[in-house]
Order: sequence, then structure tokens, then C-alpha cells
Amino acid sequence: MTQTRCKDPVTLNLWHPLAAIVEIPAGRVAETVLLEERLCYAVDEQGNAAAWRARPGLRHGDSVDIASLEDTLPVKTAYGYVWTSLGTPPAELFPIPEFAEPDRRRLNAASIGVNVSAPRAIENFLDMGHFPYVHTDILGAEPHTEVKEYDVEISVERDEILATRCRFFQPMASTVSTGGADVDYVYRVPHPFCSVLYKSSPADESRRDVIAVFLQPLDQEHVRAHMMLCVLDEENEDKVIKRFQQTIFGQDKPILENQFPKRLPLDPRAETPIRADKSAIAYRRWLSQKGVTYGVIPAAT
Repeated sequence: MTQTRCKDPVTLNLWHPLAAIVEIPAGRVAETVLLEERLCYAVDEQGNAAAWRARPGLRHGDSVDIASLEDTLPVKTAYGYVWTSLGTPPAELFPIPEFAEPDRRRLNAASIGVNVSAPRAIENFLDMGHFPYVHTDILGAEPHTEVKEYDVEISVERDEILATRCRFFQPMASTVSTGGADVDYVYRVPHPFCSVLYKSSPADESRRDVIAVFLQPLDQEHVRAHMMLCVLDEENEDKVIKRFQQTIFGQDKPILENQFPKRLPLDPRAETPIRADKSAIAYRRWLSQKGVTYGVIPAAT
């Protein structure tokens, strides 16, 4: 029986992203770290994937026939990424039905290492209050600094957090924006370390662009952040769409890395929330209810 370094059963039994499929050379071993374990993974020409704990004889860049591998980990391909688990994951990953719509651009904007815990990164993703100060003249601008009242629910049935009626003035909401506008947001947190954002699309007022962050916890205070885009944009090249999101994330990265402590305190008295932090408060409560202990500072009992 392999001993895992992570002792949190909730986290061990989750699906975790490893890499964007289009960025993995077919038939070649790639290496990464997940929950302090060194893993290898590969995809074949047909898009089938395998993941396994690193072992002698198979190193990064080596040729591999994944059908011949033994003692592999659970694996799934979804939303353009390879996912695996060090425990016993659920049969299905959370749904993002928009990903199947044929007229959408589906891209990995980037996979970026960040020196912060996964829960801290999710909380930052949920925070609209920093838009005017961190993403000035793109996702926000003074004097439009107010976070208007919005609704948050923890759905027991869907096992996720949902924030609705989120609105914020944005000078340049996306690559197809032609000017500033109030933008509608919906936030979902369907996984302790993944969040999905739906924002009104300048290309089609009746539909929303989808931007997701899938976090791969390397350890309790370091992640790889995989940014998935599923957007309506017939005007711009892939590199332009990616560059826009990379600019946003590049502005967030130093803020995230200066968070202290790097792990997210779950005790409601540890950090003073304000009204705009309703999503963060719900997220912390949800993690506590689920019993997540990895990347957090559990509340004292």
C-alpha cells in the first residue's frame, strides 16, 4: 500500500487537473507534482490518457505505450485537461455544459505556478472588490469601486457554491469589448479547488462567456493554476484571447503570493470580512462543512 503525504481524505478523493491535453506530446512521458507526490502522465494519439506515480525506467520525455502500463491512477479527460486522483474519486466531474457548444473557443489560457494555497487562490478568484485596484482600466476603474449587493447560496443538492446577481462596471471586460459596461457575473465553486465564472458576453447579450480556474495543489502552499476559456469570440486569434487572460492573471499573481498566511484560515474570527466578501465567507464555511484540511488552517474546535 502506497503511503500518501496528504492525510486529508477529502482532498485525496478529489479529481485534480494535471495539464492541458493539447500541450502534452502524444506518446511521451510528462512529469508533475500533485499533493507532494511526483506523478507521470501521458496521452496517446487518440487522446486516451494515463497517470501513475513516478517510477524508475520511465522519465520525462520517454516514449510510452499507455495501454501497456500497470498500477495506474484513476484518470479522466475533461474540459481540455487530464485529471487524476490519489484516492477514490467520484464517477463524474462537475458539469460545464457550455464546453460542448460548437461555436465556442475552448482554450487553455495558461498554466501558471503560484506560491499560494489552492483555497487562497479560489478566494481571490471570487473577489470582485479588487478589480479597480489590481486590474485598473481593464476589469475595474475608480470611482466605480462599489461591490453591489449580490446573492450567495451553498447548494447541498449540487454540492457547490453559487453567487448570482453580481454586477460590476468594467472598462474592458474581454477582447471583443468596445467600451466600458456593467458586466453580469455568476460564480460557481463546484470543487474545493476549482471555480467557474460566467460573465455576460459582448459578442452575444443572450449568452455568457465561461472562464474557469482549475487548481493543481503541488503542496499545501504552492499550486499550478490552469486557466480554461470557453468564450464567444470570432474576431481574435487564440494568442490574443490568451494574452488578455494572462495579463489579468499576471496582475493577480503578486497579490496572491503576498497573502499571509498562505493557507486559508477557516475560523470566521481569523480575518475580518466586509459585506462584499459574502462569497468568501460561504466558501470558507463550505470547506469546513466538507472537512477539507489541505491548504487551510482549520477552525479551532
